[in-house]
Amino acid sequence: MTATVSEDFQGVLLRPGDEGYDAARSVWNAGIDRRPALIARCQSPGDVAGALARAQRAGMEIGVRGGGHNYGGAAVPEGGLMIDLSGLDQVSVDPVTRRARCGGGATQAQLDAAAQEHGLAVTGGTISHTGVGGLTLGGGMGWLTRACGLAADNLVSAEVVLPDGRCVRAAAEEHPDLLWALKGGGGNFGVVTEFEFQLHPVGPVVHLGMLFWELDRAAAGLRTARDLVAGLPREAGGMIVVMNAPPAPFIAEQHHSTLGVALLVVGFASAAEHAALIAPARESLPDPNNMLSP
Repeated sequence: MTATVSEDFQGVLLRPGDEGYDAARSVWNAGIDRRPALIARCQSPGDVAGALARAQRAGMEIGVRGGGHNYGGAAVPEGGLMIDLSGLDQVSVDPVTRRARCGGGATQAQLDAAAQEHGLAVTGGTISHTGVGGLTLGGGMGWLTRACGLAADNLVSAEVVLPDGRCVRAAAEEHPDLLWALKGGGGNFGVVTEFEFQLHPVGPVVHLGMLFWELDRAAAGLRTARDLVAGLPREAGGMIVVMNAPPAPFIAEQHHSTLGVALLVVGFASAAEHAALIAPARESLPDPNNMLSP
């Protein structure tokens, strides 16, 4: 079994023992401790095609790393080839057409930053270091889902390196079936090296409310959260999480680090509209002044 790629490969190849190998194979879930035989840090679609071809000829399992945020560690095949797209992280925004193009290795933070320079955004995850690729190919839920749909709903086109090495653009006017398949179908159809998204006006000010219930009052908190989230308008997003109360000034000191249920509500309208939106839930708290971030 060979562990090389084509001679015209322009990226960086890492093998066990090479400097940077351990950092490159590390992903968000620290419980994943697998060792690929080769890591191909690609710089172009051509690099991806070369890596795919050689891995297939050698019978190597292939994993693709975008942001490395997949909990199961799909990017890291034991004894296989990891295609690392972190070098393909460029983002460009056209504010006139409200379109963004970003590389397959871009993170949500990079896309958000570039889009927000023009007061624009697209549905992303809730954690900035999530990769745009994995999120979008899995559907992509986030704070803007109610207003703008899933990340995949906003995918206009994709540059894809197919298993046979061809690089094609999937869009409404060319390879439409492939574009349809990519929208939530996962990474089973090829390696996406560039995404094009439709953007929407958002911000620059976004409002966040956080309500927290201790664990012994979690049932009441979940009922309140259920009722509030069910009535949210399109201009808001909500999330229910189990967490430890942060040591923040809006939470009474005796509750810091207490395990409980939190309701997070993000609003994209005015501050007054957001305050009115969360007021009923806030009033259900025993100490509204210490348990909510306005």
